[in-house]
Amino acid sequence: MQVTVLGLGEAGGAFARDLVAAGAKVRVYDPVVPAPAGARACESEGEAAQGADLILSLTTAEHAEEALVAALPALGSGAVWADANTAAPALKRSLAQRCEDAGRTFVDLAIMAPVPGRGLRVPMLASGRWGPFVAERLGTYGAQVEVVGQEPGDAATRKLLRSVFYKGMAAAVLEALAAAEACGLRPWLAAHIAKELDEADARVLDRLVEGSRRHARRRTEEMEAAAQLVAELGLEPHVSTAAAAVLRDLQQGTTEPSGVSR
Repeated sequence: MQVTVLGLGEAGGAFARDLVAAGAKVRVYDPVVPAPAGARACESEGEAAQGADLILSLTTAEHAEEALVAALPALGSGAVWADANTAAPALKRSLAQRCEDAGRTFVDLAIMAPVPGRGLRVPMLASGRWGPFVAERLGTYGAQVEVVGQEPGDAATRKLLRSVFYKGMAAAVLEALAAAEACGLRPWLAAHIAKELDEADARVLDRLVEGSRRHARRRTEEMEAAAQLVAELGLEPHVSTAAAAVLRDLQQGTTEPSGVSR
């Protein structure tokens, strides 16, 4: 199978190297990053897409549409365009419509974990009518692709829902550690956070949701005080202020953490 990889950043470069190592014919295009050994470097998206069975777009969401528009005229009738950029479902649907209007096939591909150390074996989700095709073909090269829906955007939705939690948690940790650093308490707080994460289990989710609902008023005041502390330390309390706002909405009944056992 001939695979085209557009964009040779952290994910695209690793995918291209792994595909070459697994025996795929790989063509690549990146205006800055050189092609990995064994892959054929091309001068444009269109040149890279010529004759491809599968095109993996990893150009970043900002350039996803630009890359598709540039490559569309060169796509063969049987080619599948798989957009693996982290983008909103609306953009994925827009790209899918462009492909459909041109008589071409689109798959929404979502990378669900960090790529370094995993490469092509990183867990991925695929959605769209041709999701099973991409899962099967990439699977022959060692990829782990789960098909999650028939519509473009289904995979992106799942990835971004995870991002709300995971990146939000990272932002909270960063804000807390920055404040602790300003107090001279970073080692203490870092050890405390590490211990909490190490001991967390499935029951933590229920405690977080139920505790927030039951104690919304008190926790609103607590996070308002936390935001005040962070501000007094000369830092911007982005996460603390947002947490107080969520708790305030919960207290007023405008936010409902449903879907978790009570």
